[in-house]
Amino acid sequence: MMAPDTQGIVLLAHGSRDPLWCRPMEAVRARIQAGQPGLAVHCAYLELCEPNLASAIAAMAAQGVACVNIVPMFLGAGRHVREDLPRRVQELARAFAQVELRLQPLIGEDERMTTLMADIASEAIAARNPGETMR
Repeated sequence: MMAPDTQGIVLLAHGSRDPLWCRPMEAVRARIQAGQPGLAVHCAYLELCEPNLASAIAAMAAQGVACVNIVPMFLGAGRHVREDLPRRVQELARAFAQVELRLQPLIGEDERMTTLMADIASEAIAARNPGETMR
């Protein structure tokens, strides 16, 4: 088993041209790092913004991270997640042979995420979260 400080996490999201889009991913990264200050945690994006996955892995390798856990921050498994991502991770595993890459299941497949989303959506009928009225 590897020491925790030799492992890291890449939070992989789709990406957007809108710089505000990255805020939730950065908030997740910050929350993980607050709880585990010595853990290397980076955000990466498939397209439209930086850093990309290769850049994030390169940065972690430069930090001495021996095992990178890639966590797809997707709710559903579209073509990018089903086909492009595994192929890209295999290519990067060859390019960064000194680093073990582990592609984790996407977060949308975790029962806890489904439960949390259902709970949040159910709050729409509660008085404590009235939402915005559109007319």
